Amino acid sequence: MRSIELLAPARDASVGRTAILAGADAVYIGAPAFGARAAAGNSVEDIAALATFAHKYRARVYVTMNTILFDNELEEARKLVWKLFAAGVDALIVQDMAYLEMDLPPIALHASTQCDIRTPEKAALLASAGFSQLVLPREFTLAEIKAAQEAAGVPVEVFVHGALCVSYSGDCQAGQAAMGRSANRGVCPQMCRLPYELVDADGNAVAPEKHYLSLRDLDRRADLEELIDAGASSFKIEGRLKDARYVANVTAAYSQALDKIIAGRQDICRSSAGTSVCDFTPDPDRTFNRGYTNYFLRGRGLAGRMASLDTPKWAGLLVGKVTSAPDSRGTFTASLSAELTNGDGLGYFDKSGSFHGFRLNKVEGKRLFPLGELPGLTVGTALYRNSDKAFFDVLDRTDSSCKRTIPLDFMLSEAGENHIAIAVTDGRGCRAEVVIESPDQKARTPQTEARRKTLARLGDTIYELRDVDDRLGDRFVAASVLAEGRRKAVEALDTAAEATYTYDRRKKSTLEKDAFADAAPLTYHDNVANRLSEHFYKSHSATIAQKALEISGKKDAGDDLTVMTTRYCIRRELGACLREKNAKALPSPLFLRNKSGLYRLDFDCARCGMKVVRTQ
Repeated sequence: MRSIELLAPARDASVGRTAILAGADAVYIGAPAFGARAAAGNSVEDIAALATFAHKYRARVYVTMNTILFDNELEEARKLVWKLFAAGVDALIVQDMAYLEMDLPPIALHASTQCDIRTPEKAALLASAGFSQLVLPREFTLAEIKAAQEAAGVPVEVFVHGALCVSYSGDCQAGQAAMGRSANRGVCPQMCRLPYELVDADGNAVAPEKHYLSLRDLDRRADLEELIDAGASSFKIEGRLKDARYVANVTAAYSQALDKIIAGRQDICRSSAGTSVCDFTPDPDRTFNRGYTNYFLRGRGLAGRMASLDTPKWAGLLVGKVTSAPDSRGTFTASLSAELTNGDGLGYFDKSGSFHGFRLNKVEGKRLFPLGELPGLTVGTALYRNSDKAFFDVLDRTDSSCKRTIPLDFMLSEAGENHIAIAVTDGRGCRAEVVIESPDQKARTPQTEARRKTLARLGDTIYELRDVDDRLGDRFVAASVLAEGRRKAVEALDTAAEATYTYDRRKKSTLEKDAFADAAPLTYHDNVANRLSEHFYKSHSATIAQKALEISGKKDAGDDLTVMTTRYCIRRELGACLREKNAKALPSPLFLRNKSGLYRLDFDCARCGMKVVRTQ
């Protein structure tokens, strides 16, 4: 039976705990250093505590160390891996091939999406090199996911929810080229979320300033079963900078969706144990998103609109329209389609397309009392709610509103003169048994229900009683004696669970020495930045023409520097695809321009792709 894994983000150990309670089978969390979100680092001690908590549910903890490394960082990275291994981490998510050359413990390595696995051949190569799991590009179709998994023969991980990078991950040099802030070094300045002018070769405006590279967020709730059938085993929620309320809401939604699918099938199961129950009804539409797309999952023709052109922020859900302009106090009326709460956050677009937000201080019927000014708010303006206070208040209490338990079964039986045995088994497949002293004494009244109630008092443990096989008949057992036996049995079960937890371990490399003999020379797009990664490639017959941009600069890359490579196409998004009849006319060439520079757009219509080229 194939195990299915819901993988949730953990900004810190507390958010990781939230994710597990809400139903995650695994979480990924940033290491103290070398993670692709430099602002989301965590101490080894905190990661160890999270691993201890997660492993109780057979959930796993993956640590991201997916930046490229410089020579002077190699030893620090190696030592950190050993510390994380000792802390109980299940796997590392890495980009740099240097880790394959280091003296490391047998910890499992996962190939990050930063490894840019665009082909089945690349997937097979990385699996042969020793990676246990591959994080596939967000751009893949169902057919490409299937082809990559079949070629690799190891579990593949796919993104199902959250922010989309417009460029292939690992092949975005825009931040490094414009600001010296590299996405491959964990300090992405989010160039794709900036506004740009669209201009022609003479610098004349072709379209108004918008966020032409800012994609909507991914949402594949409706596609999970097809992803399973395509061979995906791990379903990843993006958002390692997201707060606990976002993680709780989205994780619970996907966990419940997966449970419904698994309930109707016999070939798959969840990879962790326990049942998660939340007091709220999860709704990802009510926490941060830029609008949704399932991207290229079923091919370009069915992808629909992909970009969030007007704002890179969350506009929110439509809740009404303004019916009277603000009065002298700033209050106004609106026709509402949802019940608002004091403290809600609302927003609107003015006539120029700019987005404005404000806090709702008070609401009385249809009259709204905002906190702050309301530029450009007029009658007929649509109102959106992007901070739902009532809903968020529930999400903020995740430790109490989400509970995850392991089912227990007890068996009570005779164990010789003046002794009884208490055996316990659980939903993880663990078993323990204790024998306690209890005088042979016949009860005056039926004892079965009373004993069940005593065994059910599991307090603040992670367990919940499922069944009792009581073979003691009319024997009397004092409630205090049974309670002490229950406590000892549960302690023994905890010990058994800890002792029987199994880790994935590093796969042995079977990569041939001539693996790269027929490959094109490596360029700055391949991110070779240190002597160990260089040795890895050269020892497998690769030729390195250019080092990573972060160490070589632009001197070897030429005057025109390709800083993004993407399947997303601005022409298609604007209805001006060159391959479609009756498409809107746009001049050629086209450029994006803002304070960071001028970028030419090169359209590869044969492959339906686009490159963003920095020209100055």
